[in-house]
Amino acid sequence: MIVNILLLALGFVTLIKGADWLVSGASALAKRYNVSNLVIGLTIVAFGTSLPKLATSVVAAFKKNNDIAVGNIIGLNIFNISLILGISSIIRPMEFSSTFVFVAILLTFDTLILFVSTFTGRKEKLDRWEAATLLLIFAVYTVYLVGKEL
Repeated sequence: MIVNILLLALGFVTLIKGADWLVSGASALAKRYNVSNLVIGLTIVAFGTSLPKLATSVVAAFKKNNDIAVGNIIGLNIFNISLILGISSIIRPMEFSSTFVFVAILLTFDTLILFVSTFTGRKEKLDRWEAATLLLIFAVYTVYLVGKEL
């Protein structure tokens, strides 16, 4: 029990330090290549902070714990939008841009695809074409962000 608590504390401390490095490195990269912090935040930082979730979901999928994989992703989106955005905006109010509206539309579309796929095709299974559609939406999102910067 004590070992688990120490490991948890160590993980928390290294997570905070890693997040600091990620934000510092991403900001430096944005300045060096004249890319807006918004684009860096919506791509590199988002990818970096999603890697642990991706790893968790992949391990859960391999172990056939699909509920954990799906719950991890959906739960985290709710957590990020509600708690993280809420606390961040209390600390410093945020202004929304057209990019945020575009991202919100894509997020809504992704959610609708997941909702519809739950009730169509093979029940309780995200088919490959549905997964490919989600990846395509991600590709469109990334191209849009990069194109907007150029």
